[in-house]
Amino acid sequence: MRPDFVEPTEPDGSSPSVSDGGGLAARDVLSAADIARALRRIAHEIVEANKGADDLVLLGIPTRGVELAQRLAVHLAEVEGHEVPVGTLDVTMYRDDLRTQPTRAPHQTQVPGGGIDDKVVVLVDDVLYSGRTVRAALDALADHGRPRAVRLAVLVDRGHRQLPVRADHVGKNLPTSTSERVRVRLLGPDDHEGVSITGGER
Repeated sequence: MRPDFVEPTEPDGSSPSVSDGGGLAARDVLSAADIARALRRIAHEIVEANKGADDLVLLGIPTRGVELAQRLAVHLAEVEGHEVPVGTLDVTMYRDDLRTQPTRAPHQTQVPGGGIDDKVVVLVDDVLYSGRTVRAALDALADHGRPRAVRLAVLVDRGHRQLPVRADHVGKNLPTSTSERVRVRLLGPDDHEGVSITGGER
């Protein structure tokens, strides 16, 4: 049974890609170059933790997790010399706030042709916040196969966990207050790139 829960922002604490309005001053915390460096480091960490990349599958959680997974796949190919399967995992119908936010539009799940059975699956998302999106992703993953192991890579960990979820690979640990909003923008889904914080105590 999934209890009702309403998150104040996008899944796991990130915010929609809109201009910073409403009188909120944005504080930039990661530039495009910082994001690129973080992803290269995460790729090397994944290879080291897995002792290679032969049995890896990357699954990005829409929206920006998909872009991050694709970029990680490029870095992993550079390190290992071969392509790593990458796909997408929609968690919309597995969220525990579905009854209170029924208009959330689903995305497409695309599992690579080789499947995920007995593979090491790395879930990729932009922001880790409450942990509820990751819980939904684990439920969704179970409908598509049985991985040997599941790991989590995120660009930003902003804290304030509500479930016992921990990322294996983190681009930036970013302490925040619950009144702040973390905005992740990536070229592709968005018109420019960077991570910023808005809101907070006045």
